[in-house]
Amino acid sequence: MKPGSQRPAVTTATAHAAVETAWRLEWPKLVATLTRMVGDIDLAEDLAQDALVAALDQWPREGVPPRPGAWLTTTAKYRAVDRLRRDQNLASKHALLAQTLHREQVAPAPTVDPDEIPDDRVRMIFTACHPILSRPAQVALTLRLVGGLTVEEIAHAYFAAPPTIAQRIVRAKRTIASERIPYAVPEGDELSQRLDAVLDVVCLIFTEGYTATSGASWVRTDLAEEGLRLARVLVHLLPDEPEVHGLAALVELQASRIRARSDVDAPVVLLAQQDRSRWDQLLIRRGFLALHRAQELNRTHGREVGRFALQAAIAAEHAIARTPEATNWSRLVKLYDQLGTRFPSPVVELNRAVAVGMASGPASGLAALKKISATRRLDAYHLLAAVRADFLQRLGRLDEAVVEYERAANLATNDAEVRLLRSRADAARRDARDVL
Repeated sequence: MKPGSQRPAVTTATAHAAVETAWRLEWPKLVATLTRMVGDIDLAEDLAQDALVAALDQWPREGVPPRPGAWLTTTAKYRAVDRLRRDQNLASKHALLAQTLHREQVAPAPTVDPDEIPDDRVRMIFTACHPILSRPAQVALTLRLVGGLTVEEIAHAYFAAPPTIAQRIVRAKRTIASERIPYAVPEGDELSQRLDAVLDVVCLIFTEGYTATSGASWVRTDLAEEGLRLARVLVHLLPDEPEVHGLAALVELQASRIRARSDVDAPVVLLAQQDRSRWDQLLIRRGFLALHRAQELNRTHGREVGRFALQAAIAAEHAIARTPEATNWSRLVKLYDQLGTRFPSPVVELNRAVAVGMASGPASGLAALKKISATRRLDAYHLLAAVRADFLQRLGRLDEAVVEYERAANLATNDAEVRLLRSRADAARRDARDVL
């Protein structure tokens, strides 16, 4: 804080709430920036934690700074210098850090904006997606470091036990340190080898923001915006890669609906109930331009349409429908058929079943769900039970629908989704009583 300046007094509870919010929003950027400086992910996380402790101590006494993220970043940088001074074996790193701080002209007051170096998180993604790591380890580490997801959130997204995810992250960081994997965006063939994994994790970061796996809110705008930002950075980094444009198209089109997915009166607004006038037309136009570019590049290179471009084509079908009734569900079934044939996944099959149920009726949708259920791969996935409940309700099999809605609510981990599913179970239960 500058001499003579004074921040407004705040209560301890208010200050702690501000620290918690800043930590959730700024932690990925903070760790990425510190990793660039010190070259060690574990040390960067420790320094970020030190800055958090300092904020918990100072903000209740001195007030919440106007730029909490900048305060945390600058504080962590000073902690880095202090810690390295105590370790003579890291004298060379100390000198490098001192030069870095001098170049950045860090003032005593926390004024450094973490977004001054927008590619730090991109470097982090490419580091975490090194081919020496397994794909599950790449995804878990990136979602933790770049997406800021908790171990529990990652575990739920991948139907895995939290200790399993925690061990993947620990082992991945140890491998990066022991193999001295550089914290940088690779070039040439090495970049191509990592690209699929990078696209996967950027999509997953966006998806977690678009539909949060846990917490009080169904939508985490901060994560969705981060996924969208990273996709755009990748487009600038790799303008001739069709699947990069395919991913950008997908997230632009999906992001266009975010404002309509939740509001004060309805924390969860499903696609059929959304006010489509709230869809962002600028993002839709950007999505269509990116999809066209992906298709054009695929034709130029003689390639088949990639998985992200196919998913973007599905999102585009929804974007062009002015009303739910105008949706071309038969076209969507064909697109899901193509996606499922080339890139098989039980979740793709579930989405296809939804499209079948809308195109051909709920009985056809239920028949499609039976094939998915037989694999047992989605037994713990709440949306399988939720989709089944909806089909049963539409068929008038209300008692069965109640059971499935309750099953879905018990499996769901997002508070807003749980409330919606229980309210639907209650509605189906009332309808069943009225029939009797």
